Amino acid sequence: MREPLHHAAHGPPPRDKLGEDFAARAGQLAGVAGAALGWAPDAFWRATPAELTAVVQALRGEETGAAPPDRATIARLMEAFPDG
Repeated sequence: MREPLHHAAHGPPPRDKLGEDFAARAGQLAGVAGAALGWAPDAFWRATPAELTAVVQALRGEETGAAPPDRATIARLMEAFPDG
């Protein structure tokens, strides 16, 4: 199990330390996304945490609990967000 970035009992972390921790963890995660998913850095940084979680869950064969969108939903999305 990973150690938490900061233990709440010690008060808020110093701003500079929090930034260093985030940068280090984000860099590690970007590397994992590149190696495991074939994502280029820009794909990693454009993805939301929810999208990354969904991809990892799917690769692990985990049930997400969400039903796939039906045809009507896909049609509405395609109309709202055309690829042209």
